[in-house]
Amino acid sequence: MNLEPVVVHIASLRRYARALTGDAWAADDLVQDTLERACSKWRLWLAGTDLRAWLFTVMHNLYIGQVRQGLTRAKLVPTVDMDDVMHELRAPDASTDFTIDLQRCLLRLPPEQRVVLLLVTLEDMPYGQVAKVTGTPIGTVMSRLSRARERMRELMDEPREPTVGQVPVNAAPVLRRMK
Repeated sequence: MNLEPVVVHIASLRRYARALTGDAWAADDLVQDTLERACSKWRLWLAGTDLRAWLFTVMHNLYIGQVRQGLTRAKLVPTVDMDDVMHELRAPDASTDFTIDLQRCLLRLPPEQRVVLLLVTLEDMPYGQVAKVTGTPIGTVMSRLSRARERMRELMDEPREPTVGQVPVNAAPVLRRMK
């Protein structure tokens, strides 16, 4: 089995898995599971058809299976003692605020909308190919994409007030009359 055609798509698979799961560890696990499944089911791919779409279909099915089984990020990510990695930790740059907010909003989308949005926008797949990957009609893909874009606009426009503990920083102070 010649793996060169598969290797070309690993970067795209990693990017999509990272955006889908929101976690580097879970994304790497998902890519590894996808590649293992693709290698074990290689005979199911039809030569001459779109290998990229087939690999994304394998990943999509694995991810949906994990979601249905209730495997959360907490179950997929190993725990690390903070003292062991304290020297590696640093505060994020101020420019990452938008990225963090975008990722937070993406993870708040329903999985079926997030999948379609990421395949169309991040992986630049045409609607027909997304329909094949997700196993849904093109009309459903377009509907999910529209709802995902609208929901992302709403989520990104929501004001996020910085908090200290549980009290918003910008909250008006409570005044009491003192004699």
